[in-house]
Amino acid sequence: MSKVLVVTNDFPTRTGGIETFVMSLCERMDPDRVVVYTASMPGDLEHDATLPFPVYRDPASMLLPTPAVARRVVEVMRRHGCDRVLFGASAPLGLLAPRLRRAGARRIVALTHGHEVWWAKVPVTRQLLHRIGDSVDVLTYVSDWCRERIAPALSSQGTARMRQLAPGVDTARFRPGCGGAEMRKRLGLLPDTPVVVCTGRMVPRKGQDTLVRAWPAVLAEVPDARLVLVGEGPRRAHVEELAERLGVADSVIVTGGVPWEDLPAYFDAADVFAMPCRTRVFGLEVEAFGIVFLEAAACGVPVVVGRSGGAPETVVPGETGALVDPRDPGALAGVLVGLLSRADREELGAAGRRRVAELWEWDRVAERLAVLLEVEQV
Repeated sequence: MSKVLVVTNDFPTRTGGIETFVMSLCERMDPDRVVVYTASMPGDLEHDATLPFPVYRDPASMLLPTPAVARRVVEVMRRHGCDRVLFGASAPLGLLAPRLRRAGARRIVALTHGHEVWWAKVPVTRQLLHRIGDSVDVLTYVSDWCRERIAPALSSQGTARMRQLAPGVDTARFRPGCGGAEMRKRLGLLPDTPVVVCTGRMVPRKGQDTLVRAWPAVLAEVPDARLVLVGEGPRRAHVEELAERLGVADSVIVTGGVPWEDLPAYFDAADVFAMPCRTRVFGLEVEAFGIVFLEAAACGVPVVVGRSGGAPETVVPGETGALVDPRDPGALAGVLVGLLSRADREELGAAGRRRVAELWEWDRVAERLAVLLEVEQV
């Protein structure tokens, strides 16, 4: 019986999109057939004790493909008889692949998430990514946009072995009616108040400042509308000051960080979800995909997506939401007003949920991973 060793830096107790991706895949594997090797983190002993599968923590807080790490990974691999390896992120840990192959790994899959795009652009890391692509059986990609930019760094054989594996959505957790009415009460919003929600870390790439710049024009057409910004980060003070300066602070709610279990209710409280993400730093900082758009769509909410990287692949313009120029507040305002005013807004949301269920439900993602790992059932 095949067993899978997951080698990853990205795992709880750290939080983030990649951590959620890797953990969600592990949770959908047979606990008797998965073993995790990851880095040490605060609170890891308590966390790991709650899991149904074994987790080994390296002494270091950051795994690197060193000989010492390779020896420890091989020891765990042999102890549990693992013959499949899943790298939670291909770069740089995928450089361990040849050593694990010699130790008995029959199938190696390496995930990519987006940072490999800049690896593919920089000469030194480009060469390393080329080596990784030649050493693994499958190199995944989260969006077609990412594939187009990673592939030129690979050999023809490495490119041919690329397969898509994007993050999934728990459609039972993210669904219409999952707490939005109660969340509106907590936020002091009436049931019929037009609400635009954005969830994401407060950093320039996510575009919360563009939403605030667009908001005066939205209020001119929809005076009772409210903008709810969910998240924490270094740009929070800037966004709040911008709202004050533009005179819209009374209609903009900045929640800061919120508990993970509350996130579905924030999506469900929205009439429209919007994150006008944008590409920065000469193309090195980009939205590779955008799982939040899928989570919002699963809640039956139309989404407004910024043109950045692979994010446009999460929406069908005119059918499940809209694409916007993330640097044009006026155009964004027009799209938001249009969606808030549409009588068929619920139909757009329903179409988005159907698309998520068809393409990105977590069980479907887990099934695709089982095929990539060549195991009967993960």
